[in-house]
Amino acid sequence: MELIHITILILALFIGYEIITKVPPTLHTPLMSGSNAISGIAIIGAIIIASNVSELLGGILAMIAVIFATTNVVGGFLVTDRMLKMFKKNRKNKN
Repeated sequence: MELIHITILILALFIGYEIITKVPPTLHTPLMSGSNAISGIAIIGAIIIASNVSELLGGILAMIAVIFATTNVVGGFLVTDRMLKMFKKNRKNKN
């Protein structure tokens, strides 16, 4: 059973890398905005797992998952906010 899990992990890493490197820069930020919802789901899942873990190592790994997913969401929102500020018109009067 462990070999199956390792195989799935390696395939997921490879496919994820291939997908990310093929995304053009113009689509990166809009896709990051959409992935924030997925990361939000990952946060909920990690919190649920962290609350049901009985071993110390499992709890530590679950908390690391919560921290990484939260960092991803916050970073995604910061990048999206910065992108949207680039498209806003300057409200100052030009004299």
